[in-house]
Amino acid sequence: MEEFISNIPGNGMFLYSSFQRFTNQDIIKILKQQGVEVKEERGHRIFPVTDQAKDVLEAFERILKKQKVQIQTDRKVEEILVDKGKAIGVRCLFHGQEESYFADKVILATGGKSYPVTGSTGDGYKLTEKLGHTVTKLQPSLIPLTVNKTSLALCKQLQGLSLRNIAIQIKDTERNKVVYEDFGEMLFTHWGVSGPVILSGSAHLLRYPKIQELLEKDKVKLCIDLKPALTEEKLEERVLRDFEQEKNKEFRNSLNGLLPNKMIEPMIELSGIDRNKKVNSITKVERKRLVKLFKNFEIILKGFRPIEEAIITSGGIAIREINPKTMESKLVKGLYFAGEIIDVDAYTGGFNLQIAYSTGFVAGGYQNEDN
Repeated sequence: MEEFISNIPGNGMFLYSSFQRFTNQDIIKILKQQGVEVKEERGHRIFPVTDQAKDVLEAFERILKKQKVQIQTDRKVEEILVDKGKAIGVRCLFHGQEESYFADKVILATGGKSYPVTGSTGDGYKLTEKLGHTVTKLQPSLIPLTVNKTSLALCKQLQGLSLRNIAIQIKDTERNKVVYEDFGEMLFTHWGVSGPVILSGSAHLLRYPKIQELLEKDKVKLCIDLKPALTEEKLEERVLRDFEQEKNKEFRNSLNGLLPNKMIEPMIELSGIDRNKKVNSITKVERKRLVKLFKNFEIILKGFRPIEEAIITSGGIAIREINPKTMESKLVKGLYFAGEIIDVDAYTGGFNLQIAYSTGFVAGGYQNEDN
């Protein structure tokens, strides 16, 4: 439980009751009952063995069908109907015609504002604001990052290159402070950097003091260690061995064993070593400079991509207006919230999905896994 809470920088403690009521083991059990076997990958991430997200969706659909749940799509909810301070249903538009649905409770699970192609356009915020709820500042989280002009040229050279088993540090160079560090995969794009370690880093940057000001002043640096398994000394020994084998070659043809092809030309340029220089003529000073470049490949960060490209939205319905034990609104009886519409968000690793499962379970009014 503590590990889950620690991975939710956005109001994690609010979710304590929900997580106790419906855990990660509970959702795994439900999926297995539906014939969806799961596997554990790096960072304790759980995936279907098939790697197909639709298998999870279809499992949920089978449960809904068994429970005889009526599903109505293509309806735009225009209003939450309230009578004497209690939510009693919703008013919708269907092909230009108004329809109303009445119920004992209304659960809003409309998601955040990111990924609008999924239908998550921020409508839920507007519906609840009309009822007096507060929506905190909406920001992109788990989002690719943009870079400054100098680094942009480099990223465009490396566009499409995915680096595996690298270590990164995101540094505030004004305060000489490490904002975030991680190990894993990243990707270069035509506008900057992306991939798992970058997305996780964005959630930390989002909450860092005066981050926009620092980004605008080019004071936020991404430092990539291309060979984290080796110390500088061990890496220099490795470079020396490679150079010994390639001693009669030109420098430009000597790095194939150390780097992916797409990275060779940029590394040559950044090293300042003459690309046509014979390997056996490279000086100790030049070699050490090359090693430092391997251990500290720098990119200057400039900002975040638009919220529409974010995996999740940071911000949402203020938690002070929601009962954490039931997910019911404190302002409107019978109105409940689940998932990303609430002002809670987590790092990457399945934690945001678990927030959706657990709050959905609680909003539905379930008491335990048997009913």
